Amino acid sequence: MAKKTKAATKAKAGAATPPQSETELLKGWKQIADFLGEPTSVVQRWASTGMPVRREGRYVEATVKEINDWLGKQSGKPVHVVTDATDLGAELKRGLAYVRREK
Repeated sequence: MAKKTKAATKAKAGAATPPQSETELLKGWKQIADFLGEPTSVVQRWASTGMPVRREGRYVEATVKEINDWLGKQSGKPVHVVTDATDLGAELKRGLAYVRREK
């Protein structure tokens, strides 16, 4: 039987799993930052200026839907962060419908 190293165990435990649905809860600064593809410091700054996060004791959390809605409000256009579970065909249709309405 192979012996697990401390580093391998720590890497597996610390790995952030990508959210599977819009209602999935992102827990902690690292998971929110990984979802957005930004450094933790940037995400913390955004939270101080209005990004929707809830503080639960010493932790923070937000749902994928809340983050996507906030990004859309900030940009003035519909925004959606793509995950492995995202239906790209449906997102393309949604984007094209938005562009057609804007003309």
